Amino acid sequence: MAMASAERQALYASARRKAIWRLMPLLLLAYFIANINRTNVGIAKQSLGIHAGLDAAAYGLGAGLFFVTYAIFEIPSNMVLRRVGARIWIARIGVSWGVLSIALMFTTGPVYFYVFRMLLGAAEAGIFPAILYLISRWFTQEDRGKMAGVVLATAALSSVLASPLGGALLRLDGFAGLHGFQLLFLVEGIPAIAVGILVFFLLPDGPEDARWLTEGERETVLGIEGSKQSDDDPDTLRGVLARALASPLLLVAALVYALNMLAAYGIIFFTPSIIFAMGVENTFHVGLLAAIVSVGSALGLLLVPRLIRSREGAGTVPGNEIRLAAWTIAGILLTSALFLLSDSGLGLPANHGLQIGILAMIMFFVSAFQPLLWSALMSRLAGAVAATGLAFVSMFGQIGSFVGPFAFGRVEQTTGDANASVWLILAATVGAGALLPVLARRLRADWRASS
Repeated sequence: MAMASAERQALYASARRKAIWRLMPLLLLAYFIANINRTNVGIAKQSLGIHAGLDAAAYGLGAGLFFVTYAIFEIPSNMVLRRVGARIWIARIGVSWGVLSIALMFTTGPVYFYVFRMLLGAAEAGIFPAILYLISRWFTQEDRGKMAGVVLATAALSSVLASPLGGALLRLDGFAGLHGFQLLFLVEGIPAIAVGILVFFLLPDGPEDARWLTEGERETVLGIEGSKQSDDDPDTLRGVLARALASPLLLVAALVYALNMLAAYGIIFFTPSIIFAMGVENTFHVGLLAAIVSVGSALGLLLVPRLIRSREGAGTVPGNEIRLAAWTIAGILLTSALFLLSDSGLGLPANHGLQIGILAMIMFFVSAFQPLLWSALMSRLAGAVAATGLAFVSMFGQIGSFVGPFAFGRVEQTTGDANASVWLILAATVGAGALLPVLARRLRADWRASS
């Protein structure tokens, strides 16, 4: 956003501060709880295997099936959001995913686990692109990548808390006649319902509805490119998909994101298995060690987006996001190779503390890639197009989120070695790296076409 005067800059700065303190906490809290409900099955894997009869392959399939329905309902969810408003729709998402997360405590076998993980995915669909859409309406391009990084870091930090909390809850196996995984799903599902109720009463649908903005602040925020609502999106899912599939930029971005998510969720769901394979049996200790890996993810999400430098403001070619993304891909390749060397004993000692540290470094780079991608996309997508375009990329990315846990589970089942799945991270990262120059060319071409 190119400010016309010092007065407009001051008004935006004031509105930005208010949005950070009044809007972002609600969005961060919602995504914080969403990530706990999405990934708590990772720490529950052993208990589900003992008490619900899920082997590694069944667990991996069930963990991944969440993302199938999440992907299917991603775009429809955001189409509904634009019709009924962010407040009502995000509140509905929170309440429904809390109820379904609690329902997972009644898992008695693979089929029940599959069905309710799929229902949970459908309930939660749309939460992340909805948050990105709101960010695109409230903040300038220079701030969007940072805000996206903070949202994603909140998810990583939720794992830092959830892993030891989940491990402690599993240690209470037998309390009130419940298995450890049942206590976990019950205790971690209730806050989602509470957050949904909070959102309903406190979240504005957009800058035009925020009573805490002055008139000047509201006009300034609505003057940001892409902030104003418009009705130029296709009215049907078919029309949205047709527009997205006709966009080379969105297609390439979706492929890159899917490969990144394959690596990310493979690690997220199977880090506890890797730690158990090291001989750690106490579930609370497993949770603490898994939290170290999540700290690496949070640091990547918080630190790397701060290196983004906007050359030109909104409406023009992105700054250095693609260059930074190339560095993160190099980091993933290097740290994954170090982990495999440590595991094989070829060159590095098979030291468990070292392996945990390397896993945290892998997640640092894997996670840091995401806000860079979203920042680059939000520089080209705004307003009505942002709601469905971002949802399309997020939807396609869920293919990787499904394939990751499933493939990691098959590798562990076949080889008997959870560490062998790190080879999948290498393969996915090589694919993303090969597509990155194509993505850069599409961003430049799209910018020139709109200039």
